[in-house]
Formats: sequence, C-alpha cells, structure tokens
Amino acid sequence: MKILNAIILIIIIIILLSCERSSQNIVKLHSDNGDGTFTNPVIAADFPDPDVILVDDVYYFVSTTMFIFPGVTILKSYDLVNWEFCSNAVQRFDFSPCYNLEGCNRYRHGQWATSLKYHKGKFYLLFITLDEGGFICTADKAEGPWDIRHLPRGFYDPGLFFDDDDKIYVAHGYNEISITEIDSNFVAKSEDVLVYTGDLRRGLEGSHVYKINGYYYLYCTYGGLDGFQVALRSENIYGPYEQKVVIRDTTHGPNFGIHQGALIKTQTGEWWTMLFVDSGPFGRFPSLQPVSWKDGWPVAGIDGKAVVTYRKPDVGKSYPITTLSTSDEFDNTELGMQWGWNHNPEPTKWSLTKNPGKLRLETVKVVNSFTEARNTLTQRMFAYYSDLVATVGTVKMSFDQMKDGDIAGLAVFQDPYAYIGIKKINGLNYVVMVNNGKTIDSTIVDISTIYFRADPFYGSGAARYYGGETVAGTGTARFSYSLDNKSYTEIGTELQMEFKLTVFTGNKFCLFNYPTQEAGGYVDFDWFRVKPVFKIKE
Repeated sequence: MKILNAIILIIIIIILLSCERSSQNIVKLHSDNGDGTFTNPVIAADFPDPDVILVDDVYYFVSTTMFIFPGVTILKSYDLVNWEFCSNAVQRFDFSPCYNLEGCNRYRHGQWATSLKYHKGKFYLLFITLDEGGFICTADKAEGPWDIRHLPRGFYDPGLFFDDDDKIYVAHGYNEISITEIDSNFVAKSEDVLVYTGDLRRGLEGSHVYKINGYYYLYCTYGGLDGFQVALRSENIYGPYEQKVVIRDTTHGPNFGIHQGALIKTQTGEWWTMLFVDSGPFGRFPSLQPVSWKDGWPVAGIDGKAVVTYRKPDVGKSYPITTLSTSDEFDNTELGMQWGWNHNPEPTKWSLTKNPGKLRLETVKVVNSFTEARNTLTQRMFAYYSDLVATVGTVKMSFDQMKDGDIAGLAVFQDPYAYIGIKKINGLNYVVMVNNGKTIDSTIVDISTIYFRADPFYGSGAARYYGGETVAGTGTARFSYSLDNKSYTEIGTELQMEFKLTVFTGNKFCLFNYPTQEAGGYVDFDWFRVKPVFKIKE
C-alpha cells in the first residue's frame, strides 16, 4: 500500500508540474489581459508615428508605411487597446518611377508621419514624402475610398488643425517649428511663422495641434532611440509658446525612449496618449499611456514613468479582445489588409483568381537582386509577450512553371535581409539560402511543391518586456524547408536582424518571385501561416 501511495503521489506531482509548465507556455498574442488591464506595447508590431482621433465611438489610428503599398494604414478600435484593420488609404503611389523600382527606389523614403483629422463629416490625412512633397487624402468614411491629391508644397511632420473659426493651420518643421495658415485647398495663404526652436536638444519634430480650455498645444517629440515627448502651450496659435516635458522615460524596458504621437480624450473624459518606442528589428511599437493634467499641462505615465501593465481606458462599455490578421489561406479574391507590396506592384502579374485558393506571382522584369524585384509581397512581424517565443512564418509553394534563372520563396527583409527559395538552374531546382546577397547553401530537389519556413526570434529584445538590459533589441532568423510539412531541414546561416535607417521599417516577411534571365514564369503560394513557437532560451 505504501508503494501504491508513493506511485500515486509521483503521478500527481508529474501532473501538477505538467499543468504548471503548460500555464507558463500560454502564448499571449495581444495587449488585453482579459481582466480589465492591458500590457504595453499596445500593438507589438511596426506601427510608428501614430496619430489617433475619436469619431463618435470609434478610435482611428494612422501610421507610417513609407514605401509599402497599399499603405498609409488606418486601424480602428473601440477601447484604444484592441485594434483591427480598417483601410489602407493609399492603394499605390504613382508620383515617381522610383515607386515602380524603375532604376531607383524609395527605401527609407515615401510617406512619413501623417496627421489624421475629422472635420465636418470628412476625414483628412496630411503627409509629406521627402522627394515628392506634400499630399492630402480625404474620405467620407475611414474605410474609404480615399482620394489623394498632390499639394504645391509639403510640410515636414505636419500637424493639421481646424480652428473654431474654421481657419486651417498646419504646424511643421524639424527643430524649428512653424505655423502656416492654409486655405480649404490646403495651399499656404500666409508665410510660415516660426513659433518655437527646440532648446532641450536638437530634433524637435512630430507636431500635433490641439486646442484645450483656451490654449493651443503643440504636442511634439525630441526624437531618437531615447526620444521624449513635450508640449508647447500658448493662448495664441502664433505664440509665444512655453514648453514642458510630458514624459521622458529611459528606463530599460518596453517603454524606453517613449515619444511621438497623439493626445486622446475618451467619451468619459479621460485623457490618454498613444506614443511609440523603437523596439529593435521588428520595428517601432505603439505604447498607450494615461495622461493627467497639472497646472494646465499634460503629464503622461505614472510618477514620471511610462506604464507597462495598467487598467484599460474607460470608454463607457467593454469590448471583445481582437488580434490583427497575419496568416492567409488566399481563399478570397482580395488580399487581406495585413499585406503590402514592396513599392508599387504590377497588377497584371499577380492574381488570386487564376488559380483560385492560391496566390499566383508571375515574374515581372529581369533584375539582379531581391531588393530590385517587383511584386514582392510583405507583411509586418509581430512579437509576442514572452521572450521565449519565436514568430514563425511558413509558406506552401508550387513552382513547376518557373523558368531558368527564376528565384522564388520566403524572405525576411530589412538591411541586412535573407531568404530561402527555389532557384531554377539548367532545368534543375535548387533550394537556396541567401544571406544579405550571398548564397550560403543550396541543394537539389526533384519535386514541384515545397514548404519554406522563416523563424525570426526577437531574442534579447523581447527580454525588454521583462526587465532585460537590452535597449534596442536584437534578433535572429533561421530558415528551413520541408517536402511534407512535417520534417524541416535547416539550411544556410542565421540572419542577424537589424533595424537600419536605410530601410526605416521593421523586418518583414516577404513572398517573392523574380527572374534573372527572362520573364514569364510563375509560382503559386497555397497559404502563408504565422504562429508562435517556443524556443529554448540560449
């Protein structure tokens, strides 16, 4: 009996340990904790330069997408924590051949920090590109359709503002912040008036304009990895302005250098701010912070520190938890809004209907490298709220219609980049792994369908969520292939992911197909699936 009792005790201990291990291995995919609190980042992905407004009971959020189209992504939420895709306001950008990768490119350029406003039944988006100037987008609904118009001049990091007397102003500039009155066509009707020069350090930018209790506020950032947020205040739109720091938190963690974003007032009268944090190779993550008012100045966070876990905003009612889309079975006739093309696509060379249930990518034009390839389809990588979880992307690809010299597969793109794919050479199919332009490994396969996997790991960057010492975050990505989607073989070397200003967006998953000898081949992607995978901490 003693032996039996001992065996039963051992079994119970094993079960309890197993349950504890399972509970520890629950992968948290969203900010909402389900108990009335949330954890920053409010979105663990590359949604930088946020501007957020409330229209009726819906919050709308715009972010920077630069050279990715459809772009100028709009999200919507009912509680500031749970977000969903609403629209991509700019479907393509036909204002320079560089957006078609015709002998030039717009990496690190394109659409920058955007001002989102709603005025008298219409939505407005005002932004600049460094090369082409200013643009205004308008729509009756945030879901679109959006009209876009090229303006005679651009305003750097514009803050659009409709005053009570229907006058329209824009705040803009880098370090020297100016106010310009514009007409209803968004054309300057006055000279730029310099109202403030950054004096805490260089880099004052990202202006947003608000009028609260009789004061004009310019809500700005001193940017950079250790950036911080300030408010400028005046009783006159043209100043003079006083300055106060809203938050300056350089504590190692998920809010290090929190800055640049929007002030938001909820339906119940609470104040919040949506800022962002440079978060390593996955990009710049939005962070939601409470705001209190002291002597007429906004103060973000609690006791001078940005919050990590905190109660959700009071918006008058509760809403369900949501997660932004990633995986795609390609069963619809339109791409999901999580996807965007690297520069403008060639619409006649991709299809969801030529082989229903699959994404067909045809080669467009002969190029020398992956970064020149048209019709590369991208999506953001999402980190998870654990430093032991990798974001794994897997794709099924059929390739029997490739031509010699064609290369197609799955990439992780920033600077550097890497990919795994099929390269057709003299009628043979080579599985190749290329790391930053150099072929590292290859092997011949005699099949027509294959599975590729990219295994980006946020690495020590994720430890920032849990008290780690890394500031910018690091990351690696490994690549593997399978003939049956069961057993995977690693190939090549590990990509050391970085976030460089030469690209200026977070690392992205990419599906691609390009020719190096002649156009005319194609591949079919059956599905692309993203899931978290636990890794042993190294």
